[in-house]
This record gives sequence, C-alpha cells and structure tokens, in this order.
Amino acid sequence: MARRNFTKWVRFALDTNMLAFEAQQVVALRMMKLALGDARSSKEAYRMMREKASAAGEAGLKIATGASGHSIVKHYRRKVRANRRRLSK
Repeated sequence: MARRNFTKWVRFALDTNMLAFEAQQVVALRMMKLALGDARSSKEAYRMMREKASAAGEAGLKIATGASGHSIVKHYRRKVRANRRRLSK
C-alpha cells in the first residue's frame, strides 16, 4: 500500500513538473507570435484569454465534483500540449 501511494505521488510530481515545463514552452511560443503585432497575433491573444477562462471553469467544476488534483493536472497538460503542437507549426 505504501509503495502504491509513493508511486502515485511520484507520478503526480512528474506530471506537475512537466506541466510547468510545457507551459513555459507555450508562453515562449505565444510571446514570439504576439511580438509580431499582426492580425494573427491579435487572434492569438483573444484565443489565449478565451482558453484560460474556459480551462479555469473546467478546473473549478472538477474541484467542485471531487476530482483529484492529479486529474486536474493531467487535464491541463492535455490542453497545454495541444497548444504547444498548434503554436509550433
């Protein structure tokens, strides 16, 4: 039982650290895109704000329904990875 709890904690810690790393990559990619100052950067800024509001609402709903912190981190990681793929093109 203790080993399983330790393994769960290690997975949670790894996912949390990866979320931080991947989020920094997305911030860098977005900053490069926003620095252009063209119409696409304006769309990206709007999209970023819309996504953040939506993700916060989803996370709040997950918390309210009793989801674990790890499931919320995994959910955010999926969103962040999708943004990284999209912005890397």
